[in-house]
Amino acid sequence: MQAQRQSEHPIIELVPVGNVAPDIMQQLPLILEERFPGRRVVIAERGLEQPDYAYEPQRNQYEAEPILQRLARSNPRAERILGVADLDLYAPGLNFIFGQAQIGGPAGIIGLARLHPEFWGQPTNPALLAQRTIKEAVHELGHTYGLQHCPNPACVMHFSNTLAETDLKSSQFCPRHEAQLLQALGREGW
Repeated sequence: MQAQRQSEHPIIELVPVGNVAPDIMQQLPLILEERFPGRRVVIAERGLEQPDYAYEPQRNQYEAEPILQRLARSNPRAERILGVADLDLYAPGLNFIFGQAQIGGPAGIIGLARLHPEFWGQPTNPALLAQRTIKEAVHELGHTYGLQHCPNPACVMHFSNTLAETDLKSSQFCPRHEAQLLQALGREGW
């Protein structure tokens, strides 16, 4: 009976994009299920191939939007889809982005390249990478449920223009965004 009830929960699917370390993918489901109650978080059996179609050689970066479009079409049974790419992402007009989402769903993506301490010349720190990855995953999924940016620098929905801002915020929603999320989750059918 428990297995049947669990399968009735709407699904958030995590999709590796290109080469992503399995341990990064494995750390996300449990925390995301806590942040998005009533949702079952699963890792896709097959990820997306390396997104050469989104690569911009002059920038040595990947444009997020074409990847988002493919993610949005990748699994119609999932309520939300979050791509996890160990790539340096950008959006037109910006030097880089940590992630991007379709406000109101169905897809979001996070780019891990600039979350690695070694990208910035610092020693490898798996715990710090995990914290940053969780914050960005929660943030982008929050956008897919219609949440906007928050002026509270401690809220996970605060816009991070720098890595220091990501490190400063928590992985939790402020009370206002928590209430908005619960309302959105209720409307989504749980």
